[in-house]
Amino acid sequence: MSPREVISVHIGQAGVQMGNAAWELYCLEHGIHPDGQMPTDDSYGVGDDSFNTFFSETAGGKHVPRAIFVDLEPTVIDEIRTGTYRNLFHPETMITGKEDAANNY
Repeated sequence: MSPREVISVHIGQAGVQMGNAAWELYCLEHGIHPDGQMPTDDSYGVGDDSFNTFFSETAGGKHVPRAIFVDLEPTVIDEIRTGTYRNLFHPETMITGKEDAANNY
C-alpha cells in the first residue's frame, strides 16, 4: 500500500491564520514540539504513523509540516516566522509578496 500524503495550502490572511492555528493543534495532538522534534518517536523512517500523512520526517528526526503559506502582504506570515512555531516550518514554504492587495478591485 502506498503512503498517504496530504499537502495543506493556506492562502491569504484568514487562510494563513487558520493554518497556523491548525498546525499548532496537530503538533499538540501528536506530541510534536515547536521545533519539530518528537521525543517519543522511536520509529524513524516508518511510514505507518498517522502523523506522517501531514508531516515529513527529516534525516535528523525533525517533523516538518507538508504545508504552503501564501499571502501578498507579509505581516501575517511574518507572525509565523517570529512566533513560537517558527522552527517548525521550512522557510521556503512561506511565500509573501511585497505589498497587499487592499483596494485592488
